[in-house]
Amino acid sequence: MKKIVLLCVIVFVAFMSKAQTVVDTVGSSVYVVKDSRLDLLVKKKAEINKKAAEAKRPTKGFRIQVLNTTDRNQALAAKSKLLTLYPDQKTYLMYQAPYFKIRIGNFVERAEADDLKKELARMFPTGVFVIPSDIEYKAPPEKEETIK
Repeated sequence: MKKIVLLCVIVFVAFMSKAQTVVDTVGSSVYVVKDSRLDLLVKKKAEINKKAAEAKRPTKGFRIQVLNTTDRNQALAAKSKLLTLYPDQKTYLMYQAPYFKIRIGNFVERAEADDLKKELARMFPTGVFVIPSDIEYKAPPEKEETIK
């Protein structure tokens, strides 16, 4: 009985695998019917991916180092304070043993960084420095086209 059930299962599996084979009886050509809007979407997605890759390319610029400490909790508190006071600026927590460093901003010009440094020096009296760094510079966004 077990042999008959096993034979039936094998025949069934073989039959089902054969059922998924597509045979072209018309000729050797395959015709794909698709909506023309798919080409527009693929092209748009490729443009978006290209812009995203360009935006993440590092550029020479400046960041402001706000804190350099061995206390992780102090570093996290400083980062939280910066995020609430300056939500438009990106804040970075870096660890270089044994120090936690908090840096803020992506500035192309040193003058921009110096302006913010003056404000931050009042809140963090232990030493605020402008540091040359590779930054994430984002070009001004272009107007989005709508797909019709």
